[in-house]
Amino acid sequence: MPPQKGHRLPYAVVAGVAPTASGWLVASAKLRGATFAPEEPRLFDSFREVLDVRPSFQIIVVDVPIGSLDAPSIEPRSCDREAHALLAGHESAFRRDSLLGGIDLEDGLHFAGGDFLIERWREVAREMSPSSQRVVYEGLPDLSFYQLNEYETPLWSSDCDEGRDERRTMLERKVPGVARVLDAELLGVVPRELSDVAALLWTARRVFGHSAARLPSEGEWDSRGLRMELVM
Repeated sequence: MPPQKGHRLPYAVVAGVAPTASGWLVASAKLRGATFAPEEPRLFDSFREVLDVRPSFQIIVVDVPIGSLDAPSIEPRSCDREAHALLAGHESAFRRDSLLGGIDLEDGLHFAGGDFLIERWREVAREMSPSSQRVVYEGLPDLSFYQLNEYETPLWSSDCDEGRDERRTMLERKVPGVARVLDAELLGVVPRELSDVAALLWTARRVFGHSAARLPSEGEWDSRGLRMELVM
């Protein structure tokens, strides 16, 4: 990604990003000192557009696997195994593994009418390089909520009203102004996706402030030199 041209801005912009059937959902916020100001979420057609947006995002936390095992395997990556242990089987980590085990993110195939997530993941894989990971980090909404909830898993699934209310309470407690994200109306975007991307935005703030935890704590890289890790 080329450096941003022009005058240096008095604030940083960080973003949480999630793939949806409607496109790339992005929740961003301006960050200056202790001030953290979420903006209206947006949809982008491609991940490249997310990378090229101006002013540039200084940190992006995206709910997409970055770095993969050298061959398709039923064994998850170390970061995914550690996430499983922390989350006690919550849905999204297992959803990922069920797809990752049988695909090659590098093979360039396209699925007509197939799972849109696989195409989104491959899109990111095509864009990523080791230098990109100075900006782009892999996150998982369930891990973000685990951290937001004082390192306890939520009581309810994110697919039910109780779970959505529970997660909204967590976000409002830590992220002033998060209602701009949670209450947005975007074509084809459901409330759970807005909640997830808001949680990733919170994690992006933690990464920017050097307070995010990494799974695993010891670095692990794939054959392309990409770190295989999750941040929270």
